[in-house]
Amino acid sequence: MAADAKRAPALFDPTAFGAFRFLARELDARGRVTLRYALDEEIFFVEEFDLPIDGELTDADVERVDGLLSLLHWVAGVSYFKTALPTSVSLETGAPPPATGALLEALYSEGLGELAYTNNLAALPRPRFRADGSRYVPVAPENEDVGRMLVPVGGGKDSAVAIEIARRSGREPALFSIGDAPPIARTVAVAGLPHLLARRRLDPGLRALNDAGAINGHVPITAIVSCVALLSAALNGFDAVAMANERSASAGNVSWDGVDVNHQFSKGLRAERLLSAAVAEVAPGLRVFSLLRPASELAIARAFARMDAYHAAFTSCNAIFRLDPALRAASWCRDCPKCRFVFLALAPFSTPEHLREIFGSDLLDDERQFDGFALLTATGGHKPFECVGEEQESLAAIRLLARDERWSAHAVVRRLVEEVLPRYAPGEGDPEAVLALSDNHEVPASLMADVRAVLGA
Repeated sequence: MAADAKRAPALFDPTAFGAFRFLARELDARGRVTLRYALDEEIFFVEEFDLPIDGELTDADVERVDGLLSLLHWVAGVSYFKTALPTSVSLETGAPPPATGALLEALYSEGLGELAYTNNLAALPRPRFRADGSRYVPVAPENEDVGRMLVPVGGGKDSAVAIEIARRSGREPALFSIGDAPPIARTVAVAGLPHLLARRRLDPGLRALNDAGAINGHVPITAIVSCVALLSAALNGFDAVAMANERSASAGNVSWDGVDVNHQFSKGLRAERLLSAAVAEVAPGLRVFSLLRPASELAIARAFARMDAYHAAFTSCNAIFRLDPALRAASWCRDCPKCRFVFLALAPFSTPEHLREIFGSDLLDDERQFDGFALLTATGGHKPFECVGEEQESLAAIRLLARDERWSAHAVVRRLVEEVLPRYAPGEGDPEAVLALSDNHEVPASLMADVRAVLGA
């Protein structure tokens, strides 16, 4: 539903607004979520989701998930808060509990770090969601085991690997997505598991505000997806949401204003732990964690390279998910950091012929791609603002390709070996260390045997 027509001025001045308001949230019997926000008394926003449900919801169902609905309301508001970044928030539906407040303060500051940095703002936004300065004490899960798992699917290699870990666990997994873009639909078809499909409608006036001068840029989208998945899980009898966020997501891109600005902030381990603590407050018994957290992107690529059935289905290039249909790619664009990184990560475990089949060309034999590949190691600048692995992983992949006769003569590989590797000490980007699984994660102990089985050598 469209919001008040007076909310799309010809010229939008972000500095003119003093407060971002959380007005109302609703979940109806058909599974439709309506979230309402405003900037002062001037600009009004409405966002909607259609959740996957079986039949109609009762009043008791709606009441049971009210805490998760409130969490989604608070988290999804970041898409509209960022238009002006006002200094205060008005919590007109009630204040969040302490752990939820801590999560929101992180998402509305560090989660907008890339947006602030790329828009040349003076500092991070730092709205307060805990007026009394309260602190939270993390709550340990009561049971290390988990039951039925809902696995969000984005259509890339990571979600495919998470699906196969969940399948191996025997925990009655099902898949979840917001929308069914072609890579998602193809991945779901290959997996052959039940699929819960949600739909999202951003406020239709948001694009007009952006065109009129609103602040625009990257938001912590994974946190929003996680909250929709959690609400859907609770309504459909699942015990956990099992994400596909890797170890590398915790690494930042550039230091600025006292923090590591991280394109993947809401995919990182700190955000996962903050979200887990918030969920423990509002929906005790429901779990959220990432099955891939122990692994680097390179280890995930190694596992995915063995999953031939998904190779014609997946696409990790974000150009396929652009909001503007005129700018949306049909498949791999072959000219972005994500395309380059996925190609580089898969190459040590694949043949050039097979990757040409997947991508449509051999990116490592195209000299024009050299600067982009070098930047993945932070050579020539900082790591790109994209969902790419750590610099050490790219170095490790280059070291593996340097001694692989299938790849070592490729034009870009030769230059990376000659011009990039000499900049680093021999121990940096050690493939064995990069491929090893980490103990720093929140995966339930009962699932770790399955994680090791799928992600091991």
